[in-house]
Amino acid sequence: MSEYIAFLKIKSTLGKCAGALFTALLLVFSTNSFGQIEKFVAGTHYTELRSPVNTSDSSKVEVLEAFWYGCSHCFRFEPLVASWEGAASDDVDFSRFPAMWNALMKIHAQVYYTAEALNAIDLVHEAVFAAINVEGNRLQSEAQIAELFEMHGIASDDFEAAFNSFSVRTKVNQAEKRMQDYEIRSTPNMIVNGKYLVATGQAIRTQVEMLEVVDFLVDKERRLLNSSGD
Repeated sequence: MSEYIAFLKIKSTLGKCAGALFTALLLVFSTNSFGQIEKFVAGTHYTELRSPVNTSDSSKVEVLEAFWYGCSHCFRFEPLVASWEGAASDDVDFSRFPAMWNALMKIHAQVYYTAEALNAIDLVHEAVFAAINVEGNRLQSEAQIAELFEMHGIASDDFEAAFNSFSVRTKVNQAEKRMQDYEIRSTPNMIVNGKYLVATGQAIRTQVEMLEVVDFLVDKERRLLNSSGD
């Protein structure tokens, strides 16, 4: 009997040691190079792109939103991401780009870059979202789009020139290529510093949580940026 009790004590001790070892290993593998436990994990809360994409300004942390005007999720996300953009620090370079995987999305991408060319994003961006998602106007023809722009003070000749311009069509083609570079499969998606893709899913249930992951990754990249300058 005494031998059996001794065996149980040894077994209990080994179990505790194994538990402590597992905890230590968990801390090692979930800790970043700065010695901090990662709140969000690659492969669960965000995706590491297979091939990092160069950013437009290496001195800042780039954040991109891939969106579609016809996406109801993007429509609901717009106030959140606009508020996030307004609160972002100066070292964050935020911009949007239209996602596309069909002909209608390509037209809507053309709408976005036409507004950009006319310096009219602030005038028509929300109006385009509302026309499609609230009013049921799919904006699938040039005439429908021209009418919306005119309603917001854009002359029809100016709209037509921009909408059919080489520069706008070039930007649409470039955005289409970005879809492959950033591995976009849905909208809205956020891309942080050309390295990480963030989207709602099984682990990230809400758009608010999605932005929390973006903030986490921005901070992660900010620390790397600051340490590289030391």
